Amino acid sequence: MLIDVLPDILKLSVAIQQIPAPTFFEEHRAEFIQKRFLEEKLVDVSIDDIGNVYGCYPGTGNMPPVVVSAHTDTVFPQSTDLKVSYDDTRVFGPGIGDNSLGVAGLFGLIWCLKQRATGQSGIRNQGCSDLPGDVWIVANVGEEGLGDLRGMRAVVDRFGSSPIAYIVLEGMALGQVYHRGLGVRRYRITARTLGGHSWVDYGRPSAIHELASLIEKLISIPIPEKPRTTLNVGIIHGGTSVNTIAPEASIELDLRSESTQTLSMLISRVEMLVNESNRSEVDISLDVIGDRPVGEISPDHPLIRLVKHSLEEVGIEPCLNIGSTDANIPLSRGLPAVCLGLTTGGGAHTANEYIRIKPLEQGIRQLISVVEGCLVTSSPVS
Repeated sequence: MLIDVLPDILKLSVAIQQIPAPTFFEEHRAEFIQKRFLEEKLVDVSIDDIGNVYGCYPGTGNMPPVVVSAHTDTVFPQSTDLKVSYDDTRVFGPGIGDNSLGVAGLFGLIWCLKQRATGQSGIRNQGCSDLPGDVWIVANVGEEGLGDLRGMRAVVDRFGSSPIAYIVLEGMALGQVYHRGLGVRRYRITARTLGGHSWVDYGRPSAIHELASLIEKLISIPIPEKPRTTLNVGIIHGGTSVNTIAPEASIELDLRSESTQTLSMLISRVEMLVNESNRSEVDISLDVIGDRPVGEISPDHPLIRLVKHSLEEVGIEPCLNIGSTDANIPLSRGLPAVCLGLTTGGGAHTANEYIRIKPLEQGIRQLISVVEGCLVTSSPVS
């Protein structure tokens, strides 16, 4: 019975959450997952050069595989207190929903597939399968922040167009169907000047003042409501002391749009303003630190119809949506892909992050239905 594995999924999600995994430092979590993949008797288990963990749940037929992935990294630094707490309906902890539960959901999928293949509850180590194609299980790095989806880029480089579909798991957002990839461009803009003493050298340009002036120009750019587009200065660095004319400072800028054309126009405007800000004794440079491509599949695509049907079967109204997720990469290459949530929750990217326990059963049922539906020859999704 599915309900038998739900406590194990929750328990495993906490065990994963307790292993710090900031972006670029996911190796300990990857080692833990690799060990668990081996214990589950997956085949062809490996870790690639950047830290993605792969394992195959083999099918018995010759159909193309399905790739199911979840990202291992979190937004929280190594020093974060990862204390977990509970109430009657929720589990609290930094990163528990984004994305420890998503990774634990990979194992929930394995367990449920084994149960269905054997017809017995609680069996974990039987490798038998009645699926007509393989299910590749992937725990990938680099989804958050400056990871820039590098883990998923490697996954899609490896499998290419051979899978029937790429199914990306997030711990939260149950009911959301991310079939459109939100375009994102990120910059680090750095100002450099001679600097000096705030009194003795007063009048020299300050890197901080120059960036403040540039920020004012950036936030004055007209941003359309439709297509939805955003501009955000998220980080400011720089300066030496309160009485020093800053010789160097930088900002990190995030640009997003539903429209490739609108994003391109915004990018051009930002780059023009940066170039115009350069002058004598002021050098302002611009470096791309993130580039998440746009892509989508039609709401009428068989994969999306399958996902909608699977959600409706468990009593959830599907909501087609756009987002910046690992699914951006296969979608941008014209490949069938979708990002799905496993339960609901809140407080993402904060110390008060939480997941709700009860909806997890619906989320896992949805996942099983989608994966098995992809591998039914009478309902191809490609």
